[in-house]
Amino acid sequence: MAWNLRGSYVETCSCELMCPCNLSLDHGATYDFCRVTLVFSIRTGEVDGTDIGGRRVALIADTPKVMTEGNWRLGVFVDDQASEEQLDKLVQVFGGQLGGPMAALAPLVGEVVGVERAAIEVRDDGLRHSVRVGDVIDFEVEDIVPFGKEDGRPVRFDGMFHPVAPDLTMAEARRSRIDAFGIRYEGKTGLSTAEFSWSG
Repeated sequence: MAWNLRGSYVETCSCELMCPCNLSLDHGATYDFCRVTLVFSIRTGEVDGTDIGGRRVALIADTPKVMTEGNWRLGVFVDDQASEEQLDKLVQVFGGQLGGPMAALAPLVGEVVGVERAAIEVRDDGLRHSVRVGDVIDFEVEDIVPFGKEDGRPVRFDGMFHPVAPDLTMAEARRSRIDAFGIRYEGKTGLSTAEFSWSG
């Protein structure tokens, strides 16, 4: 089953700046856990002949301090505009069953706590990225532009191990209200990218 998707991405997690887990999954989180929301806006994509362009997916995870210890709790929200066929294909891709980046993380997931449809809104306004998922997730992160950078370009991690991409823009949370599938936290740091590309 062949598939591909392209789009933009934004996340926020419970760690302080900077999230140690983004440096390496085997570094301990800032606290005794890492809670993270990962949001994907798919511009173009196809899974086994099914067009998934224009759909959105949000994942929320509760992991131990050291992510590689596994036993993650994972919840999945799929765009409420998705057809039943699109929903099925997206759950397979983001659950790692069809290979690709999420397949590398699938062995770390101990429990899928739920799969639900929800209205997922994502807004990008320059350096700011805001997300709303139903009435359970509402956050905004802002890409970080270092002091003295006259070109206004934000900081990027390059060479990281992350399911989305090896180079992502560093951000910090401006607001955060997250309480979904029994996972509740305040987002503090974040990542974003205007372009990611997956295939399997």
